[in-house]
Amino acid sequence: MNEKKQRNPQDRRENSRRRKTLDAVFGDVLPTTTRDERDTYSSTGLPDDWYRENRPPHHDR
Repeated sequence: MNEKKQRNPQDRRENSRRRKTLDAVFGDVLPTTTRDERDTYSSTGLPDDWYRENRPPHHDR
């Protein structure tokens, strides 16, 4: 038996209101994008930036 089909419209409105309140207080549980999908790359514009950022740790700077 599916409980959702048995709920009346008032219960659905109450649940929707409760969900909006929880979202307003706690925010989204999961972001719409992950950190690696966001463009937070800050470059100095130099052509060697990629090489400096990806330089192996055992190389001296």
